[in-house]
Amino acid sequence: MATTPSPLRRALAALGPGVITGAADDDPSGVATYSITGAQFGTQFLWTAWVLWPLMAAIQMMCAQIGLVTGQGLAGALRQKYPRWLLAIAAGALFIANTINIGADLGGMADAAHLLTGVPTIVWVLAFGIGITIATIRLRYAMIANTLKWLALILVVYVIAAFDVHPNWRSVLRATAIPHLPQTRDGWATLVALLGTTISPYLFFWQASQEVEEEKAAGQLTLKARKGASETQIADRRIDIGIGTLCSNIAMFFIIVTTASTLHAHGQTHLETSADVAAALKPLAGPFAMLLYTIGIVGTGLLAIPTLAGSAAYAFAETFDWTQGIDETFSHAHAFYAVVAISIAVGATMGFVGISPVKALYWTAVINGLLAPFLMVGILAAASDKTVMEGQPSSLFGRVIVGVTTIAMFAAGIAMFVV
Repeated sequence: MATTPSPLRRALAALGPGVITGAADDDPSGVATYSITGAQFGTQFLWTAWVLWPLMAAIQMMCAQIGLVTGQGLAGALRQKYPRWLLAIAAGALFIANTINIGADLGGMADAAHLLTGVPTIVWVLAFGIGITIATIRLRYAMIANTLKWLALILVVYVIAAFDVHPNWRSVLRATAIPHLPQTRDGWATLVALLGTTISPYLFFWQASQEVEEEKAAGQLTLKARKGASETQIADRRIDIGIGTLCSNIAMFFIIVTTASTLHAHGQTHLETSADVAAALKPLAGPFAMLLYTIGIVGTGLLAIPTLAGSAAYAFAETFDWTQGIDETFSHAHAFYAVVAISIAVGATMGFVGISPVKALYWTAVINGLLAPFLMVGILAAASDKTVMEGQPSSLFGRVIVGVTTIAMFAAGIAMFVV
């Protein structure tokens, strides 16, 4: 007689694409955005950590369900409702935004590695860029997925760093419990950046495509075999995404706590590079906090860059009917892997033109915050369509949450320009 697994064992067994996506959200772009937020505004935006959690979880779950029940990635599902030319524009915009993000991530990782080793940043940009490209092309999906899941544990360093700086927990709890909307244009821009780095377009594409990769790995190699999803599959993914997004937002919370308690408290609010952030932490919080911060940047970058490059490749592949997938060989999916390689290569060149990684990361988050709600309108329409969703549309509750999130992101973007 089969026994029912304990809730803990069920949760652990469900972990997969949702945890990877959640951890990838805290890439160097996210770390920089949260660091700037804490340095400039102190604890003012801590409330966003718990407000954004259900919003992020709802949109990621909607994308996951699209992948699970249609047997296709996001662009493939959207092709059933929208013309190819419109999807090509969306894929191109995603590629440009992701490439800038990759370049900024490589710069942030290189700064952090330089601080730890003394090796010039340019060397690290090339090493990380070439290494990640080769690994993405050469390794198969199961190995990459397992590696990325283990890399997600790197988020723990930010929790440890926050406790190491001994913040004023009474002030932290007050700022967390009582939301305060921004009063200035800079404040609204920061809120848009927080929305953009937490609810990012590349994560939408990655989440849906990884559901397809998981089904292929389980032997469902044809589109017909992948169509439809059981209630257990959907429930497991809901657990997976809930845990992944929770961990992501916990890391966000503690990064803001760390920089608010150190940099903001000592008037260090204007930072140019990731190295500036880490170096500023050293005399204020000690070498241990600085070490944790820099290790976190490198680790999350290793996790996020394949996600960034891969999401654009999936979007192009499904738009133009290319052979796709991390389990495919280069000879069978050369166009797919070419997008990955070109995105990382172009991003790496940013390290040679003197662009500030922190500024690039921050403004990439702002751009994502402005673009994401337009994409979310399309996702919401597809997820509500019973024909597209094989008779399994997203729940009414999920559609309401995503709809409210979309309206809120449009409103924050407008406020950024009119306040």
